[in-house]
Amino acid sequence: IHRVASEKLRGTTSCLDGIHSFTTAFSAPAHHGNLGTSLGHSLCRCTAQGAGCANYHSHFICKIKHAHVRWMLREAAYGEKEKAENGWRHGPNSARLKPMSEFPKPEVIITHESDLDGFVSGHLLQRLARKLFDTEVPLQAWNYNNWERRPLREQSAWVCDLNFAARMDRENWLIVDHHATEVEPRKCHLVHDTSKSASLLSYELCQQHDLGNEKLDQLVHYTNVGDLFLTDDPEFTRAIDYGSLVKQYYFWNLHSMIGEDLESLVDHPLLKVVATRREVENPLGFAHAKANLERLTDTVALVDTPVGDSNTILHQLLEDDEVRYPVLATLTIRFRTVSISLRSQNGEALPIAKQLQGGGHPNASGASLPNTVQRIPDAKEYLKKVLNPEVVDGGLGNLEEALKGVEVK
Repeated sequence: IHRVASEKLRGTTSCLDGIHSFTTAFSAPAHHGNLGTSLGHSLCRCTAQGAGCANYHSHFICKIKHAHVRWMLREAAYGEKEKAENGWRHGPNSARLKPMSEFPKPEVIITHESDLDGFVSGHLLQRLARKLFDTEVPLQAWNYNNWERRPLREQSAWVCDLNFAARMDRENWLIVDHHATEVEPRKCHLVHDTSKSASLLSYELCQQHDLGNEKLDQLVHYTNVGDLFLTDDPEFTRAIDYGSLVKQYYFWNLHSMIGEDLESLVDHPLLKVVATRREVENPLGFAHAKANLERLTDTVALVDTPVGDSNTILHQLLEDDEVRYPVLATLTIRFRTVSISLRSQNGEALPIAKQLQGGGHPNASGASLPNTVQRIPDAKEYLKKVLNPEVVDGGLGNLEEALKGVEVK
């Protein structure tokens, strides 16, 4: 544009002003609509300069139109290319998944052990494998800390409700997950949708092979509402009770009790126990938690929940106008591993989890702390140092600095 303008309109100052308007119109806008508007204004300004450069001006307009058409075509092609390359990040991509019957038999089905979503999705995929291959595929359940250390030796595997990472991108591997990821699948088959739970995604695969029924519809709905923390759903409280089954009785205890009968979880007698505990314990837990919030940073507070459902209590605290922290955290210890759970209402939880090398959802995320942190007091000190990095030699504090003084027993 600059070259054409210089050749055709070099002699007229007023036309040079018009050129400046044209080039500004091309360089400034970020969206197609703004570009058209800016060009229109520029043309009007340049036309008003007089008839002395009318012929050159008409020729220049043609050049502009041709350049704009080429630019629009290039942008459209780039947009389609970007959409094709990155569309997997923004929603369901199961439409591109080949038929499940064409998959090789998995050597193992791997799921998340810490919540109902992992429990239901893992058992659903195991049922699907039984239908497709007429054999029992072993089921494994892992927490994040140990899963990240587990070597991946299988030639084929199905993995659900575990954050998709680059090391899982392997030939003949199927990944069913809903956590945010920046890793693009190149070898594996990824079923990914952040708006659905892993259970719902797995159930949709099962339904393609006539493995759905009314009770599974109910169970998957409760799992989806609870895992995505859909507080506006009229059955939210009931869904949280279902989620508490795994948290209170643990994955393998529940597995031993129901066997392959997932449907038996619907209206299970243990839900009465869970509901009673909720009614009695949650008010006590909420009062204690609110009175004992511990500051980690200006925006993050640690919540102590000795009784009650921690998810429900954290949600109530976040709704409380007297609680000034947008992110609330709880700590748990299992098998000498300290884990942190983070909750928020406007997406603040996930960046904190990522800062701790964890992940999850925008408002419900978490992380496992380093192995050197094995006690709650040590965890508090570690978190305060990592989340409030000291300025040392003009830079941020590092992990080694954060671990100083942490005692391992």
